[in-house]
Amino acid sequence: MANFLNISSQAVTPWSNATSVFSSNTKFSLSNKYSHNFSFPHISTSASGCRFSWMEENLTSHRNMYNNGRRPSQVQLALPRTSTVSVSSVEDLFAFICSGPLINKTGLTEQKIAESIDKWLLCASQLCRVFQLNELKLDDAQKIRLYHYYIPVFLWCEDQISQHASKFKDGEEVPPLVIGFSAPQGCGKTTLVFALYYLFQITGRKTATISIDDFYLTAEEQGELREANSGNSLLEYRGNAGSHDLPLSVETLTALSKLTEEGMKMKVPRYNKSAYNGRGDRADPETWPEVEGPLTAILFEGWMLGFKPLPDEVVKDIDPQLEIVNKNLRAYYDAWDKYIKAWVVIKIKDPSCVYQWRLQAEHAMRADGKSGMSDEEVNILYLSDIFRVLDFVSRYLPAYKAYLPTLYAEGPNGSDPNHTLVVEIDEGRNPILIG
Repeated sequence: MANFLNISSQAVTPWSNATSVFSSNTKFSLSNKYSHNFSFPHISTSASGCRFSWMEENLTSHRNMYNNGRRPSQVQLALPRTSTVSVSSVEDLFAFICSGPLINKTGLTEQKIAESIDKWLLCASQLCRVFQLNELKLDDAQKIRLYHYYIPVFLWCEDQISQHASKFKDGEEVPPLVIGFSAPQGCGKTTLVFALYYLFQITGRKTATISIDDFYLTAEEQGELREANSGNSLLEYRGNAGSHDLPLSVETLTALSKLTEEGMKMKVPRYNKSAYNGRGDRADPETWPEVEGPLTAILFEGWMLGFKPLPDEVVKDIDPQLEIVNKNLRAYYDAWDKYIKAWVVIKIKDPSCVYQWRLQAEHAMRADGKSGMSDEEVNILYLSDIFRVLDFVSRYLPAYKAYLPTLYAEGPNGSDPNHTLVVEIDEGRNPILIG
């Protein structure tokens, strides 16, 4: 390893439009295990005059960039907000980054991190801006979320995109890489995908975001499904296999994969969950967001992406109602999974966490509108939230119990282990070491 790794903002070409945070004259030597005399630029930690400081601004334009038609609040819920501490020095931050549980899994090394420390800090700065965090006073949970989770996954996705592009000859059209994000509800996948989408946008690369929610059946079709499966609570509402418009999935993924040139555009389906008193319906096509090529990647997220059908007797032992869902699942590989060439699997130890996360989301949304209400009224509403969450999650738990063990043991349906990143998270939605 070289004695000095010269790091300058000029070497990070995707960030050419961003203001450099460094005066690159001062060298730091790292203490303890990191004392490799890496050449770190100087960064001021004073709030006044710091070019890496918190920028007060209206962030509406940033949120509007996330062209998926979902409420901005939905991508805020998984971000921790607690007491703050002072920002650490660059060498301490370097050691903190290197201690992350995803570093080895994403193919990063101390030297690679040192060479790209400017990029790490700029990524964090931009995410702080869009999530309205003060980068000079990040608490430990926020530092973990940025430096141990979002940025390593972003760099892994960048590497997957590079590997994908390398398979094509000069002059050939390179279709966007479809990256699948399989993760239980409430674990923060929407926030993660938003963070990745935003980082790709500010580095000048176009991506499209889609969710399995976008492909739910229309309200009328859901009614027909419900009548055809009367008495089966798993198909009474949208969610499980059988409640999606698979031809629409194929049409959308095929069309998005062809957006390889400047000026090519298409509208992407979206779903209105609030329609029909919460039963939902496909959003008016006039409101669907438009995406424009050339696309670099398609970020596709969903709670059941990659689930593999199981023998009927296995699912019947878990819940007899799951048998028809399992049969429906057999058609999903050709509609979804075969398009996905790189996977991020967010792994949880206990599916019951979904109850807690869903309730947190309900309470957070409820808190926004509780001003002027008495404590008794608030408590009654919170109690109703609990019953609603119990009912909601109970419709998904049989599928979690059936399919998550295989997903974690074998990987998503049709996946390549060399292009699959497994991120195990704790109850706080933060990555932890596994294996």
